Amino acid sequence: MNPSVLHRRGFALAYFALCLAGASQAQEAWPAKPVRLIVPYGPGGAVDVATRKMAQKLTEQTGQSFIVENRPGATGTIGVTQVARAEADGHTLVANDTTYSLLPHIFRKLPFDHEKDLVPVAAYVFAPMALVVNAGGPYKTLADLLGKARKEPGAVTYGSGGAGTTPHFAAEALGMVAGAKFMHVPFKGAAEATQAVLGNTIDMQFASTTGVMGNVRGGKLRLLAVSGDKRLAVLPEVPTFAEAGVKDFGVVNWTGLWAPKGTPAPVLQRLQKEIATAMATPDMKAFAEGMGADARQVDATAFAKILHDSNAMWGTIAAKTGFEKQ
Repeated sequence: MNPSVLHRRGFALAYFALCLAGASQAQEAWPAKPVRLIVPYGPGGAVDVATRKMAQKLTEQTGQSFIVENRPGATGTIGVTQVARAEADGHTLVANDTTYSLLPHIFRKLPFDHEKDLVPVAAYVFAPMALVVNAGGPYKTLADLLGKARKEPGAVTYGSGGAGTTPHFAAEALGMVAGAKFMHVPFKGAAEATQAVLGNTIDMQFASTTGVMGNVRGGKLRLLAVSGDKRLAVLPEVPTFAEAGVKDFGVVNWTGLWAPKGTPAPVLQRLQKEIATAMATPDMKAFAEGMGADARQVDATAFAKILHDSNAMWGTIAAKTGFEKQ
């Protein structure tokens, strides 16, 4: 064989081996410093609670610190933008929930490219949406609340972490399928909305079960119904929306992680592996189940499919409710 051909082949093999070695080193080196997990909402909400638990597990598994930082504001876009512009080395990530899929439907223009600037890493902690009221209030069942909202449109108030958030659109979706009209009261975060329900400032709140289960168990909030096709194992007496008379309400909240575009594939793969390991631990399963959530992890491919389907669903709801983009 021609010596020059052999030389080229040898060079190609050496280059390929070098690339593999570099990828392996990148995976092994990460995390080389503390990893920042940006939560684009205030502390105490569902995303914050789930992310702090995940940060704890990842810290234990990798031996490196995973630090949660709250960057609330503008329906989460402030925190998301910060990560979209961060160095793509796997040391700055953003945690978010279903609200991320809503952003193109609530803003005319985003400060980042929703489809390109971030890459989905994994989704975990899938939680039904819970409709809660003050335990000492007048609404004992979903039928009680809907009866009031149908009879007096706008008389029943609900809170959310801001216009265009998942709880906001979830309430609009409920009103749409149930023939009821609610009054929206936006707050800076889900935790503030919960405090408003506890203080009888507003009547109800849609929230992820992970964010309100503590107050439900403590007897301060009453859970009227949950989304999904089955009741919660921890609260089997609470009906699903279908069982309570409202069909076609299937909103489920999930929490996931994104990384800046350009983050090395080996780093993303290592992160997915660590998240999967965390979700398989009895500790994480007990945490999720205790919050009324499903403890499972889906990889980037499945997560991308979830994002696509969520985007289509919220687009339909936004159009039907006539939501005006900000």
